[in-house]
Parts: sequence; C-alpha cells; structure tokens
Amino acid sequence: MRREPREIVVASQHCRLALKLVSYNIQYGFGLDGRYDLSRAVPSVADCDIIALQEVERNWPRTGLDDQPELISRMLPERYWVYGPAFDMDASTVEAGRVLNRRRQFGTMLISRWPIVWSRLHLLPMRRMTQRLNTQNPALEGLIRTPAGPLRVFSLHLAHIDAAERLEQIDWLIARHRRVPQEGGPWSGRDDEPERSWSNGEPEPEAPADAIWMGDFNMLPGSEEYRRVVDAGFVDAAVAAGHVPDAFHTHERMFEGAMQFRRLDYCFVTAGLAGKVRAVSVDVMNRASDHFPVRVEMEG
Repeated sequence: MRREPREIVVASQHCRLALKLVSYNIQYGFGLDGRYDLSRAVPSVADCDIIALQEVERNWPRTGLDDQPELISRMLPERYWVYGPAFDMDASTVEAGRVLNRRRQFGTMLISRWPIVWSRLHLLPMRRMTQRLNTQNPALEGLIRTPAGPLRVFSLHLAHIDAAERLEQIDWLIARHRRVPQEGGPWSGRDDEPERSWSNGEPEPEAPADAIWMGDFNMLPGSEEYRRVVDAGFVDAAVAAGHVPDAFHTHERMFEGAMQFRRLDYCFVTAGLAGKVRAVSVDVMNRASDHFPVRVEMEG
C-alpha cells in the first residue's frame, strides 16, 4: 500500500452514478493538526446525498460547549438530519439561582437530501472496563425516501477497545436486521385511535429488508469481526466495486513511534443492493479528522 496522501478510487465500469453516500468519523471537529474546526469537515462532504457522521457532540468543554448537530445543520441548511446520542450526561450550570439545563452528549448523525421518514437509535451491547475508558456505542437507523425508492441506512460506531465487544455488537445488529421483515419499522398496524393522531394520518411506514451500514467499525479487513458481517450476508461496498478489502486505509495515527495506516471505516450493503454499487473512494487528502471520508456511489 502506498503511503503518500492521495485519493484512492475504486470503480467498476458502469454508467452514470445516481446516488452519493459518505461515512465520516469527524472526531468532533479535531483535525490531524489537533485544531478544532467543524467548518473544515462538514463542507468537504456537502456534495453527497446521504451523509453518515460519527463522533458528533453537544456541550463538551473541549469544543467550547458547541451544539454540533445544530452547527452542522446550519452549514447544510437544505438537508434533513437526525442526531442520536449514544450517552447523555449532565452539563448544567446554576446562574443567579436559575438552572441552565445542558446535556453533554456524544453520538452519530444522519443527514439527507431527502426526508428521513423515521429514525430510531440502537444502543449496542457494552462491556464494563476498569483499566481503559469505554463508552456506550450507537447505531442510528433511518428510513430515507430517495427518488429510487426507500433506503434503510445506519450511521454506526462500534467499540474501539475489544474485539469481543465488537463481535457482541455485530451479532446484536445482525439479529435485529433479521427481525425487520417480521417487526417492521418503529410503528405498525392500523391507527384505531385516529382522534389522538398517533399515526398523524399517515400509513404504516416502510421498513425494507435491504439495508446500508456505514460507520466506524474499528475493525480490520480479514478480522473475525469483518468475517462475521460478511458471513451474515452483507457485502463490503469496496469489494462490490471491484477492489480487495485491504486496498486502502481510512485512519492514520502515530503508534509506538511509527505511523499506522488502518482501514477502520466501511460501508456494507445487503446482497440486494450490492449490484447497485458503482464506486468507492477514500479522500485521504482531507485532514479535518483522524479518519477520512469514505464515499460510495450507487445507481438508483
């Protein structure tokens, strides 16, 4: 693998691309230079139709108590969005005898050119640690009605410490995925109390069996975790586009005096969508985070 910064593009020989998706762990706005600036990260992926962000936060001192979902929405005013905090802690203050209620949150975000019809946040299995800091991990699921039809999309972030914990999280997600045809979306059935507007007069929303998982998986190609996802019927979008799994990297860090180049970020699609993948690219010129945006192009 060549180490110099470049954009690596994986593409198959097909016709015009119709749908652009991107997954990006923005490291709460801190770039490889250690400088906090959300405006470097967000506009760099603004051309995409569906954006899955990880490590988005609210009311942390390290980012000046910024409400990052709100700031990101201002940068993308024509987009729909939903934010899913993995955990929520008190960040309130008392001023002049009045409580100013704030919640310190950390999670994932979905942004779309088209309405996000419904969303739900899944809190993934977690192991208690004593020697290292471990945090709750999220999988934010949303149903997006694109011109090509409804898509069920995830922005997720798996555990960073322990492979066994990641395997538990993957197994939980797979089990949940397999139940979707029986369970449907966040609500189902006929509204038998229309006067209470439970359904807002709308029909039961779609919950297609096919899905797209995008995010920071914190795993390497060929690992047990990677094989677990593939064995469940999901296809690595890069492989669907014609590349080998370890052809590029999505994360850089200095470790024990040497620079590490690792692929931690992925897009997986169910078999029914794999044939629609046309290209995958990783923008390693983008230095606005310690991760790089993973772009996926699909036909409608």
